[in-house]
Amino acid sequence: MAQENNQPPPGFRALFNGRDFSGWFALPHFDPRKWKEMSDEERRQRKEAEWAEAVKHWRIENGELVNDGQGPYLTTEEEFGDIELWIDYKTVPRADSGIYLRATPQVQIWDPTEEAKFRLGADKGSGGLWNNSPGAPGKDPLVKADKPFGEWNRFRIIQVGARTWVWLNDQLVVDGAIMENYWDRSRPLFPRGFIQLQTHGGEIRWRNIFVREIPPDEAIRILRRDDAQAGFTPIFDGKTLEGWQGATDSYEVKDGAIVCKPGKGGTLYTTKEYGDFIVRLEFRLPPGGNNGLAIRYPGEGDPAYSGMCELQVLDNEHPRYARLDPRQYHGSAYGMVAAHRGYLRPAGQWNYQEVTVKGSTVRVELNGTVILDADLSKVTEFMGNRPHPGKDRTRGYFGFAGHSDPVEFRHISIKELE
Repeated sequence: MAQENNQPPPGFRALFNGRDFSGWFALPHFDPRKWKEMSDEERRQRKEAEWAEAVKHWRIENGELVNDGQGPYLTTEEEFGDIELWIDYKTVPRADSGIYLRATPQVQIWDPTEEAKFRLGADKGSGGLWNNSPGAPGKDPLVKADKPFGEWNRFRIIQVGARTWVWLNDQLVVDGAIMENYWDRSRPLFPRGFIQLQTHGGEIRWRNIFVREIPPDEAIRILRRDDAQAGFTPIFDGKTLEGWQGATDSYEVKDGAIVCKPGKGGTLYTTKEYGDFIVRLEFRLPPGGNNGLAIRYPGEGDPAYSGMCELQVLDNEHPRYARLDPRQYHGSAYGMVAAHRGYLRPAGQWNYQEVTVKGSTVRVELNGTVILDADLSKVTEFMGNRPHPGKDRTRGYFGFAGHSDPVEFRHISIKELE
């Protein structure tokens, strides 16, 4: 339970000290990509102008941030990625507000009794990811958990990648839904960004704003904590290569992980074939590391061409890879479809990846963010004009396409889909 009086509980720090606006600036609804494109001087001038307007609408009273429902949004000077956030708020009738995460709208706050906004979903209560697409998971809260006017409400929000969990007054209202990128729905949510307190009509008060940045190992545990309940079966025992075939001499098991031996290569793949499936695994790249996931591999040939595809596993930021084709970077269906970049952890850290293969589609979720969602049956342009004869395969083995680097894989589990 979060502490009161703006004093953070262990492991958290306060974003609001209860006395002044330290750590905050003012910015309205504004595309964060344009903010990053501005010069330091342009940002300084914009901050100065917005703050002059903000002080007309924001004040501090009895250790509470108070907004009259107008003016620019209070915005953290810091940017955040994976976090746990606690925040208390209290509204008045017809108030409409929200919390921007990574400078993106928003965890919704509004008056659940305002009939004029029932058509927008107000009757379902606060806490939903209101700017998600209609019908998308998380757009509407799972339950209505708002307290009556005059009482304080408390949010607990966990965000890992784009995966978002929201509790309102101790009730789960969003359960691990992907938060969409409002600013460009063709791209995933930004890796990092500001937290903003929205002003959108009606007085709102805030207090006890606490944040905890989630380290990578904990982020992985959060993302895959439902493995057993969701029907995933381990396909690596953490000790031996039992159940695997192919280039077994090129791989070894070290510290609970399958590791490609330095200077060795070839494809290590399962003894069982799969059609449609979801695979979950963790991997760690050495600097400049290169490997790949063999999808529906036939047991011979180059998995990037003879199989449905090879999903690249690569240290994107290493200088040796600065000039690759976009379809060669991490998560890409090699030579066919490029994955989004910027979501890979630095070399030496463990990453979590979930791959869903269904029919002709491949979906890659890296550290909680979907970086590839492609239908390979629609691919007609290939890197180097080299066709991929195996891309329409409907069954095959799952494996690793070793490329001489000691890339590590662990906690590998799979779920077959009907």
